[in-house]
Amino acid sequence: MIRTENKIPCLDLQRQHQQIKKEVFEAFEKVYEKTAFSGGPFVEEFEKSFAAFCGTKYAIGLNNGTSALHLALLALGIGAGDEVIIPANTFIATAWGVSYTGATPVFVDCTGDTWQIDPARIEEKITAKTKAIIGVHLYGQPFDIDAVKNICAKHNLFMLEDAAQAQGATYNKVPVGGFGEMACFSFYPGKNLGACGEAGGIVTNTEKYYTHLQSLRNHGMTVRYYHDEVGFNMRMGGLEGASLSVKLKYLAGWNDRRRQIAKRYQQELVNPKIVMQAQPAWANSIYHLFVVTTADRDDLVKYLNGCNIFPALHYPVPCHLQKAYANLGYKQGDCPNAEYLAAHCVSLPMFAELTDEEVSYVIECLNKY
Repeated sequence: MIRTENKIPCLDLQRQHQQIKKEVFEAFEKVYEKTAFSGGPFVEEFEKSFAAFCGTKYAIGLNNGTSALHLALLALGIGAGDEVIIPANTFIATAWGVSYTGATPVFVDCTGDTWQIDPARIEEKITAKTKAIIGVHLYGQPFDIDAVKNICAKHNLFMLEDAAQAQGATYNKVPVGGFGEMACFSFYPGKNLGACGEAGGIVTNTEKYYTHLQSLRNHGMTVRYYHDEVGFNMRMGGLEGASLSVKLKYLAGWNDRRRQIAKRYQQELVNPKIVMQAQPAWANSIYHLFVVTTADRDDLVKYLNGCNIFPALHYPVPCHLQKAYANLGYKQGDCPNAEYLAAHCVSLPMFAELTDEEVSYVIECLNKY
């Protein structure tokens, strides 16, 4: 069996952080000197830069991406008795954001090739209670925004972008983030743009949402100690904001490197047992994850582990079949494409610091499988 002495993980954060350690620590020193640990100027600096990066008017820094989904839905007035349509194949936080408001997530299947929410399956799930659709830019690849927006316009629904995995992805050459009412981002450390700690954010072009979100994240305050509504403690920390500002300068280059690696996978993987995500012409992914499917997932993982390659699974159980949502009554077969993906998916090594030799080795092993 092919082997290498060096383990190749799905993600190695140490390589990135060693390159920028000095710059990040210098930024931390500035936060420390100003004791600006909760919100403050370093978060504001990042918000301004990230809004510009996304091509939107406003950005709001938060404590994590799950809070971003929660607060965005609250800002739209969504709550108990409402329904929000989301894809069945996404990280569970997309559904949590809906549930935290008291609304009900309604799960829709993905397409069999792009693995994104299937616009052809959305309208059959719309009821009088439906208030919004959340499209997820899954694995860093934009969903079919125009198709979903047209459905929203037809039925007078809000559209949110779950862009947790898509910082820098483009749809028809336009950065994701400004297509719906709001877009929600995660800056979890493992994301393409990840904080040194937990963080998230929302971008929007609508001033009333921006103003409301600033209140919601800060205990419902617009004036200190005067609480206009039930709010939350969901501010971004100063250290997280400072680290994100440093990393944002490198993000385009890191994303380009991921695209180079993805292109090699797409062009050089010729094993018919390996199926890759379809790439529509309008989608320019940042390849937060490079997911493939295969008939016997466990066998492939075992084989790769024997080669000292350690892939991951994103995600082994679709949302509609999670125990947490058993009360909604979904069953096996309700979202067949999402269920197939969950049972057969493998996330190959994908991070900007992978060497050409490592990529070649992964390709060689997969082609020999």
